[in-house]
Amino acid sequence: MQIGDNQEVLLELDRVSHFFDQRLVFRDVSLKLYRGSVLLLAGPNGAGKTTLVNIMSGLIKPVHGRVITGVPREKTAFLGHYTFIYPGLSALGNLRFWAGMYSLEISDHELAKILTTVGLKGFVHESAGTFSRGMAQRLSLARVLMLRPELMFLDEPATGMDYGSRRMLRDQILEARQNGAGIVWVSHSLEEDLDQADMVMYLENKKMAFLGRPADFRMLPAEAG
Repeated sequence: MQIGDNQEVLLELDRVSHFFDQRLVFRDVSLKLYRGSVLLLAGPNGAGKTTLVNIMSGLIKPVHGRVITGVPREKTAFLGHYTFIYPGLSALGNLRFWAGMYSLEISDHELAKILTTVGLKGFVHESAGTFSRGMAQRLSLARVLMLRPELMFLDEPATGMDYGSRRMLRDQILEARQNGAGIVWVSHSLEEDLDQADMVMYLENKKMAFLGRPADFRMLPAEAG
């Protein structure tokens, strides 16, 4: 699906600017995220990518500008650096807990299928406290997929994952996109993930230095991207 096939806007930023104390993080960021599309958010370390994702998801409010979304909170999911898993619970127990938090009625059989989808079939009843960083991240991804969200925020979701796990992650992002989700994705491997995106936004020098299609982004001089 390409931008324009479905013009339903799930998220809009209107001249968003943010400061920490008196330090400008970025200014005048405006964009629209459409249903069934992936926005890849890129930029050098310290450019404000995580701050912008937190603003988009409603975790923090911008100092200036507006964030507009019609997607209800229960259909919004966030996967970031913190896994939000409980080490004393099994993988299945973690999903049970989160299903209860969202008042979802999902059988253990369905939860086990989700764990299989993220490559944790053999670890359904294992304590999450024994999981590697990559396994914990896969369990956190299972939590996100369980919600069947319409709007997903992924802040370097491949942290700690090996190549096979990253491939699985990209497959799940593609499937969510095909099911109509809008996805904001901060990648720590831009070249590896660029082809998965419909649009790219590049933050640099405290502003939105680029917003456009991946093909156009690839044509920029190396120092610009």
